[in-house]
Amino acid sequence: MIGRFFNSQTKTVTFAAGLLVFSALASRILGLIRDGLLAGYFGAGLETDVYFAAFRIPDFIYNFLIVGGLGIAFLPLFSEYYSHDKEKAWKMTSNLLNVFLIALVVLSFILFLFTPLLIGVIAPGFGPEARRLSISLTRLLFLSPIIFGISNIFSSILHYFNRFLVYSVAPILYNIGIIFGILFLAPSFGIFGVGIGVIIGALLHLAIQIPSAIGCGFRYLPLFDIKHSALKEVVSLMIPRSFAVGAQQINLIVITGIASTLGTGSIAIFNFANNLYYAPVGIFGISFALASFPRLSKSWAEEKREEFLDTFSSVFRQILFLIIPSSILIFLLRAQLVRIILGSLGPGRFGWNDTRLTAACLGIFSISIFASALIPFICRAFFSFKDTKTPTFIAVGGVFLNILLSLAFVKVLSVGGTFYNFVSGVLDLEGIENISVTGLPLGFSIAVIFQFVLLLYFLHKRIGEIRAKEILSSLRKIIFASIVAGFVVLVVLRAVAKIVDMHTFLGVFSQASLGGIAGVSVYLILSLLFKSSELRIIKSAVLKQFSMER
Repeated sequence: MIGRFFNSQTKTVTFAAGLLVFSALASRILGLIRDGLLAGYFGAGLETDVYFAAFRIPDFIYNFLIVGGLGIAFLPLFSEYYSHDKEKAWKMTSNLLNVFLIALVVLSFILFLFTPLLIGVIAPGFGPEARRLSISLTRLLFLSPIIFGISNIFSSILHYFNRFLVYSVAPILYNIGIIFGILFLAPSFGIFGVGIGVIIGALLHLAIQIPSAIGCGFRYLPLFDIKHSALKEVVSLMIPRSFAVGAQQINLIVITGIASTLGTGSIAIFNFANNLYYAPVGIFGISFALASFPRLSKSWAEEKREEFLDTFSSVFRQILFLIIPSSILIFLLRAQLVRIILGSLGPGRFGWNDTRLTAACLGIFSISIFASALIPFICRAFFSFKDTKTPTFIAVGGVFLNILLSLAFVKVLSVGGTFYNFVSGVLDLEGIENISVTGLPLGFSIAVIFQFVLLLYFLHKRIGEIRAKEILSSLRKIIFASIVAGFVVLVVLRAVAKIVDMHTFLGVFSQASLGGIAGVSVYLILSLLFKSSELRIIKSAVLKQFSMER
């Protein structure tokens, strides 16, 4: 039973994506519980600001070297080696594992020494106490990129062998580790206990993948050759993409710095809203991007252009089918979601104004959810033909635009005026004097949409055809069904508000649940009436997975 679990494989891109969707959903639910507990125990205050600020540099290392670089470069290279010589592929893997482990340890130690200086740059608005806590917590969190660096190599191996089930459990265990830290360690160690939970979660993320990687054939070898040709190729592929992801992390660092000057709690409010916004992106966008990447790479490498275009069009439309109604639901239910998730767990230290500001930021974020969900997939289309430079240049341009817009909107929203009154009125922020934090998601959303448009334009130029007619045909049906579903949600919300006590958790939960169920039901019914091809693809993938012999 256990062996079957660690060695189970998926048989179609859609089912692999579906598996990742469900695991991502479970992980995001745990992530939302994590954020709810964090908000409940610490509120939108100093310790929560410290927690999010302390992640910035460790996250920069993780995303710059691992997610953006190693995670993209290793899989195509391993695929190439394994198809020619399995033994050389495993030796190459051990060598890369050892080299990157030493590199991450050395880099983390150097940054450990310079942490006080880095915190001064990241959070210039912090006082002495916040600065002291940030330095200690950041130093602890430098262990996480080291652990995740090893774990990511095993993840790539599992991707190659379609072992998505084990891979999908890893992020769930990571969030369980953090929740453990909040519930059992924070009472004794404060916010530092949450940091210990992060490290426990990272170790669990690694440990669950090792048995399955061994089942694929991995055997550790004490090799260390920095002149290995594979290492040079990985680095050459990593550099452009690493700078793209690094630019995005610098963007978050700059936003954290700006937020630290907007008053206590601003960093927490932005990050809580960002985590809520990122839930559907991670569930649908990242899941489909990860599942389709091996198929896209293989199709392009084997010069099967029509197969490549079929996969691209199908996955693109499936993401749209799932993400557009999700965006509308999140916008309409933003206040209820924030109150349920962040305002109902723990001792209840997340105040009403904190709820209103977080909901406003989430509403602004929801405008760009479709773009954020599709960008990882479009980027992997570029990566499949080894073009990491184009997405990099576009990402860097998007970062500069984001920083400029964020600074501009924060300034405008801090002095009052017509635009201030418009934002305050639309997002129901009357009575809150300082709403300048909403300028951060506004700048972010515009920049993300800009990045999405450019990526799609240059991809079309690169391959000449992206099945635009198919995509637009589906898009029209999806938008119409989503708008009708959104209207139904509004009607249900207003009707339920008249019969329940909206000052209680049960009342808010009932309103959100009934509104959400009604909206999803209408959307699915209309999709069936329109004979949506996306529904047929999903249904076919599930039936194929379970009808084939295992």
